[in-house]
Amino acid sequence: MPVPGSRMLLLLVLALGGAAAAADFVGPDSCKGCHPEAYDAWMQSKHARAENSLSEQQRKDGRCLSCHSPDQGSQATASVTCETCHGGGQYYSPEYVMKDSELARLVGLVDPSEKQCRSCHDASSPSLRPFDFKESLKAIDHWSAERARRSGRTDASPHTTSTAPAPASAKK
Repeated sequence: MPVPGSRMLLLLVLALGGAAAAADFVGPDSCKGCHPEAYDAWMQSKHARAENSLSEQQRKDGRCLSCHSPDQGSQATASVTCETCHGGGQYYSPEYVMKDSELARLVGLVDPSEKQCRSCHDASSPSLRPFDFKESLKAIDHWSAERARRSGRTDASPHTTSTAPAPASAKK
């Protein structure tokens, strides 16, 4: 007897549930193929160079690396990468998954939140400047309609069939 679509999706999610929580990192170059504008925005960001801002001694200090290169043990690229904020992409990175925003989130895609950002950008951070979440989002904007307009695109989604909304944290 065939399994209806929603039941099949539920079975898939249950089967991958544990695996999605421990998803492997695929690296920012994997993201670049489908999201070149987002990749370029990341490359120009302080996140892409976060580890470079540390001294040699700080690069050996786990307290520093926990924010400047938090996934260093799980991926080849140091610093703060796409997957640091969006979760390990092994299960959501295939194009057919990314075209279904609900499925992508079910198997591990994370929409970063202010709380997630503040895990590094907090009062105990050595940075002397206070963290303004809304302004910081503008500095790392790689998904909004405004960025799409600036880059000459007609929409913010790299997939014309995607229904993925902008991250909830970016909505006003």
